[in-house]
Amino acid sequence: MFEVARGALSKMATTLDAPVQYAFRLGDEQIAVNPMIGKTLRLEFLGAIHCSHCGRKTKTSFSQGYCYPCMQKLAQCDLCIMSPERCHYDAGTCRDPVWGEQFCMTDHVVYLANSSGIKVGITRATQIPTRWIDQGATQALPIMRVATRQQSGFVEDLLRSQVADKTNWRALLKGDAAPVDLLYVREQIFDACAGGITALQQRFGLQAVQPLNEQSVVEIRYPIEGYPAKITSFNLDKNPIAEGTLLGIKGQYLMFDTGVINIRKYTAYQLAISCKPQAAS
Repeated sequence: MFEVARGALSKMATTLDAPVQYAFRLGDEQIAVNPMIGKTLRLEFLGAIHCSHCGRKTKTSFSQGYCYPCMQKLAQCDLCIMSPERCHYDAGTCRDPVWGEQFCMTDHVVYLANSSGIKVGITRATQIPTRWIDQGATQALPIMRVATRQQSGFVEDLLRSQVADKTNWRALLKGDAAPVDLLYVREQIFDACAGGITALQQRFGLQAVQPLNEQSVVEIRYPIEGYPAKITSFNLDKNPIAEGTLLGIKGQYLMFDTGVINIRKYTAYQLAISCKPQAAS
């Protein structure tokens, strides 16, 4: 087994290609993952977690990579990140107004995606198509452009009356969802939610909440040679080693013949990654 790299783990870097190209990020180093598919891969937790913001050693990672004090004080860990409609920037109580200006008071896109089925989601305009790839979507379609994160949360809350906003990660790792006509779904949703969309436009202005009618569906293909027979998750906190033949990558999941692991869950964990060619049968 040859050690490829070691360091503090971050979510995998991605590039939209056919298929998606992935890279491990360990500190400042990036290592291509696609060439490891079909080989034996080992991820070993080295027993240390250092906060991705302040560097403090922590026994537990909070909000995907932070120590408890940073989780309590950083704007990116506030409750409104998970519930954008609860944004309190306008009330003057944002934990970090400068951060809020950069990440929340900027254009967001409301989209439809097909991962484990149709879902509605939101992301900063600059995070397309990264957000779709991280969710394991095989199809995606931007349907609205909204001026702020809070307003995108209001739109998402309205649209989730017609379509789910969650991904079934187990279904995601069993195979690709059946293709869907997202353009047709978009029109159905717009018709059903016309009154609510108009109300939001009257509240925030026509330029703040804009339907996108000319966008094309983006098709996404992942580097997968096979799916695991059984969905069993590795837990590095209980067993520091995840090892097996790498079958493929989807979203931020590595799929082995022995189990699956969500790389994003282990942000800030100190890991050693090793790989060896699969023995010929």
